Amino acid sequence: MSYFKVNENCNGCLACVQNCPACALSYEDEAVSRTLRHNMTLCARCGQCWRVCPQDAIEFQHLLQSAWDDVVTLDIVRCSVCDEVLYTDAYGEHVQERLQKEVEPRCPKHQEEFSRLARAHFQTEKKA
Repeated sequence: MSYFKVNENCNGCLACVQNCPACALSYEDEAVSRTLRHNMTLCARCGQCWRVCPQDAIEFQHLLQSAWDDVVTLDIVRCSVCDEVLYTDAYGEHVQERLQKEVEPRCPKHQEEFSRLARAHFQTEKKA
């Protein structure tokens, strides 16, 4: 998705390309056309292109209002007691592989309660 937009006023003068301090704009001339290019990774969103354009062709507001792009969607793991989101399934699998054991998904609160009950249980067994 491109957040850098120009309107129909653009006449290809290249003032924006020549004045971009981040070198985020370039162009390519082909047989019968000129293509203006923008690299969002290089763009500093400084607005210099917008300021120097003699045709008021740069739609700079799109650079400031850019939306979030979904990158990846992963399944989540929830606490087995309260259903609080803990981590992703892929992360949980990675942790279990590293620990070489299965881990019961519990939030910190319920993990502490479980640990406290287990300690009390084992201390009671020792006394008996």
